[in-house]
Amino acid sequence: MKGIQSTGIQLGNKRLRHELKYYLRLSHYEPLRQKLRLIATPDPHSVSEEGYHIRSLYFDDYHDTALYEKNYGVFQRKKYRIRIYNKSDAVIKMERKSKFGGYICKESASITRDEYEQILAGDVEFLRETESAVLRDFYLSCKNHLFRPRVITDYVREAYLVREGNVRITFDKYLKANVNSLDIFDEHIMMVRAIHQPMMIMEVKYDQFLPFNMRLLLQNLSNQRSAISKYVICREETKKYYNL
Repeated sequence: MKGIQSTGIQLGNKRLRHELKYYLRLSHYEPLRQKLRLIATPDPHSVSEEGYHIRSLYFDDYHDTALYEKNYGVFQRKKYRIRIYNKSDAVIKMERKSKFGGYICKESASITRDEYEQILAGDVEFLRETESAVLRDFYLSCKNHLFRPRVITDYVREAYLVREGNVRITFDKYLKANVNSLDIFDEHIMMVRAIHQPMMIMEVKYDQFLPFNMRLLLQNLSNQRSAISKYVICREETKKYYNL
């Protein structure tokens, strides 16, 4: 958010933020959304009332370390993904999301469409001399741990911002997983629903404190907080179709 000076917790050179996740039933979504709009600002990246589209290609190693560490609740873990918005190649990000208990850190680096195609083809040698720590570490993971594409997550994100506390609230809707392709730009990719109940995923991220009005808004959801991973949900869904 423009004009906000983050006061997130520092761990070395990483800035950590709190992250809360909830399964939100569709019947609760609209009332909560209307209240939220009274105290929050819609994300300026939204392209419609629904928000904007996100598609991510996740990587994991030969032993599925990221998958199993999440399922077993390992305190410190990380995932790599390539992310695009609104199915466009105008912005392509390689992201590393690190988890430290209840805190997260997201780091990213921009890549070009040609670089994406090289990575998808398994050619990562061009990353060997990169100045980006994220891309360099990804290169080392590919070489040392046999990283490869594992699953695509696809959803629509409706996001809101609260200046006090640097809070970001998101509703992730229509979560889908791939079944026939691992190319996020594939025009013929087939997707299937990954959540089969009438619900979506709500996430709340903030720096050192959650404002009082936000705590009031979330108090009825406190007993629904869950350890949710869209990566894990979609990996489990793709297992029904083929072994990824």
